[in-house]
Amino acid sequence: QLQLVESGGGLVQPGGSLRLSCAASGLTLDYYVIGWFRQAPGKEREGVSCSSSSSGITNYADSVKGRFTISRDNEKNTVYLQMNSLKPEDTAVYYCAVRSTRMNMCVLHRPFYNYWGQGTQVTVSS
Repeated sequence: QLQLVESGGGLVQPGGSLRLSCAASGLTLDYYVIGWFRQAPGKEREGVSCSSSSSGITNYADSVKGRFTISRDNEKNTVYLQMNSLKPEDTAVYYCAVRSTRMNMCVLHRPFYNYWGQGTQVTVSS
């Protein structure tokens, strides 16, 4: 009965901002590892950011470092990805992912995660 539902995507101009949300049901996100990935047409799915709440460790891809921020609201059981200073190369379908074990680290590697959402489209264009 686990579901991860992404929302908040859309069309924005370069330099703009979006906040993506990932609402979880059937699974409590606190103490679990959360990741955000993205996939552009014709490209492999790549890791964007991840977070381990138990350790406070976060990781970001070099391409988004300083522009994106991952966070959680445990009361709402929701994970967020704040995206600022967006660039056309950020255009992709963005997915949230969960590893449902308590870990003190996180990695931007697909096999690490065992639950995935369906994705939300982000388009950055003038």
